[in-house]
Amino acid sequence: MSNPAPDHSLDHITPRDQAEILAQALPYIRKFHGKTLVIKYGGNAMTDPALQQDFAEDIVLLKLVGMNPIVVHGGGPQIDEALARVGKKGTFIQGMRVTDDETMEVVEWVLAGEVQQDIVGLINAAGGKAVGLTGRDGGLIRARKMKMIDRDDPTKEHDIGQVGEIDTIDPSVVRALQDDQFIPVISPIGFGEHNESYNINADLVAGKLAEVLKAEKLMLLTNIRGVLDKEGKLLTELTPRRIDELVADGTISGGMLPKIAGALDAARSGVNAVHIVDGRVPHAMLLEILTDQAYGTMIRSH
Repeated sequence: MSNPAPDHSLDHITPRDQAEILAQALPYIRKFHGKTLVIKYGGNAMTDPALQQDFAEDIVLLKLVGMNPIVVHGGGPQIDEALARVGKKGTFIQGMRVTDDETMEVVEWVLAGEVQQDIVGLINAAGGKAVGLTGRDGGLIRARKMKMIDRDDPTKEHDIGQVGEIDTIDPSVVRALQDDQFIPVISPIGFGEHNESYNINADLVAGKLAEVLKAEKLMLLTNIRGVLDKEGKLLTELTPRRIDELVADGTISGGMLPKIAGALDAARSGVNAVHIVDGRVPHAMLLEILTDQAYGTMIRSH
C-alpha cells in the first residue's frame, strides 16, 4: 500500500494567522532583495524525495522574491554507489578520497552528469530556470593538485591523485546567468593548467564562491541540527573567538572542523553571515532566511 501524500494544506491555520506569517517575511525579503545567497546542498536534503522537492521550491521562491540563490552540490554517497557498480572500492587517506584517473571519470559523470542534472530538473519542475555548471564552464574554477602532508610525519607527503585545491574563481559566468534570472547549479569540479580535472570539496567551493561574489549569506545544508554544545544544546550564534574555545575543548571536532573553518574564512572575507542549517527539516532554508527562528547555527565574522 502506498503512503498517503503529505498534507501540505493550511486549513488548520486561520486566514488571519496565514497573513501574519506572510507579513513577517516582509522585512527579510526587503533586506535580502537583490542579494546573493550561496547554498551548499548535501546530506539528507539531497537524497530524500520530499526534502528534494522542498529544497527546489525554496530556491525558486527565493529567486522570485528577488534574491539570487546559487547552488553548489556535493555527492559523496552517489559517488560511492557508482564506484561500487563499476567494482571499485574507494580508498581514503586522512579522510580524503584518493582519486585516480578512473575514479575521477566516475566522479565527473556522477556529479556533472547525474546529481547536477537531477537538481536542475527539480528546480525547473518547481518553476525556476536552473543551469548546470562545472568549474570548466566559463573558466569558473581553476585548481591545482592538493598536497597532503602526513599528520604524524610532516616530511612525508601523500599522493591522493586528482583532488584539487582552488587556485582562482572567475565568477563572470555566474553573474551573467544571475542577471538573466537563471539559477546556477555548480558541480565542485575544477580544471588545472593542462586542462586536467580535479575533484574539490564542495564546502570549500561554496565558501570560496561566496567570498568572491561578496554574498550576503553562505548556507551549508547538513545532516545535523547545527553546532551543539557539550550538553547537546544548539548554539544558534557563534563568533570566531567562541569557535576557537569550542575547538580547544573538543566540542567541535571531526568532520565539523573543515566545515567550520570554511565558514569562518567566508565570514572573515566579507560574507555577512554563514549558516549551518539542518537539511532534514522541511523548508529549513526558507525558515532560516525569512523568519527570526533559528534552524541552525549562524557564524558571524566578529
